[in-house]
Amino acid sequence: MVVIKTKRLILRTLTTNDAEFIIKLLNEPSFLRYIGDKGVRTIYDAQQYILTGPVDSYERYGFGLYLVELKDEGSPIGICGLVKRPTLTHPDVGFAFLSSHWSKGYAVESASAVMTYGRDILGLTRILAITSPDNYSSINVLKKIGLKFEGTVKLFENEPELELFTSDIK
Repeated sequence: MVVIKTKRLILRTLTTNDAEFIIKLLNEPSFLRYIGDKGVRTIYDAQQYILTGPVDSYERYGFGLYLVELKDEGSPIGICGLVKRPTLTHPDVGFAFLSSHWSKGYAVESASAVMTYGRDILGLTRILAITSPDNYSSINVLKKIGLKFEGTVKLFENEPELELFTSDIK
């Protein structure tokens, strides 16, 4: 199901048919470094990741991570959407793209559209974002979509500190 359309992109719900793409994306060196190893190596792993992550989030919260496709080609290039983490008080915007599609403005375009969707359609008044302190590309995207650095946060006790960005939507 299509959720958001932008000038160049379509953001739609993930299905188990997207498993091959998810394997590729979640095993990119940048994903492993900045987001973490989700242990997704097989079609089954990817289908379970989709069902227990994004699909469960759609059902539980009415939002989640969406597949980002190029509008003209219909080819998947990344994921972007909102995540509700148990250790954060508000949803956070998240994104990840195949490295072959970096530096083309897709992260800013999709994340900006997700912020607008969160505000205008979902009625959210605050959206967060988290990133590794050394993930300068993501930090730049967050700043471009209007988020401000608020401090650091640990999602879980034994994990490293992450930078927390916030936007109080007016």
